[in-house]
Amino acid sequence: MAMNEYTIFLLYLLAILGFVGFTLFLNHALGPKPVATAMKLEPFECGATPIDRVNVKAVPIKYYGIAIVFILFDLETVFLFIWALGAQPLDGLMLLIFGIFLALLVLILLYVWKARLIEDVTG
Repeated sequence: MAMNEYTIFLLYLLAILGFVGFTLFLNHALGPKPVATAMKLEPFECGATPIDRVNVKAVPIKYYGIAIVFILFDLETVFLFIWALGAQPLDGLMLLIFGIFLALLVLILLYVWKARLIEDVTG
């Protein structure tokens, strides 16, 4: 009896989820159980005592815009590599698709430049 691709995929997915669940269960059952102390519940991570708890400056909102733009261009670079591998018979349709993709990249870059997302994030 031959299994189709979906059955094989489902079995593979179930095996992965079962292995992850099993290792999480083992970690919970056999792993260390730390006691929550006052020092451990502090939000400061490196173990040093906080210098000034009152005057903590928030991260400027522009940093989030820069992070989103970075992730966007990073993903588009990955898509360009995938396109380059998949466009083996390089014909007119593939070049048209590449042109549309590149036009979208240029539009996003123009928006980032016009919105001044990458200028003076410290202020």
